[in-house]
Amino acid sequence: MKKLPVRLCVGCQEPHNKREMIRIVKSPEGEFSVDFTGKKSGRGAYICKNIECLNTAVKQRRLEKSFKCQIDNSVYEQLKEEFAKLDEQ
Repeated sequence: MKKLPVRLCVGCQEPHNKREMIRIVKSPEGEFSVDFTGKKSGRGAYICKNIECLNTAVKQRRLEKSFKCQIDNSVYEQLKEEFAKLDEQ
């Protein structure tokens, strides 16, 4: 039986199946994007598909700690828009 990859959510700090999470990627050029496929190149951080986890990660600056750099507020706004789209589906 094949092992399923598990990743830690930056919001709730709990392990979840990788396929059930959203990946935030910092490209080698320094741009941030949301990766639903999990295959974009660059440094990644995972977050649950839960708006409370995103709010916790933003409030406690956990994405900045994960990527070891400052993150612009526009990136957080983009993430919130993506989560709003998920809630609509």
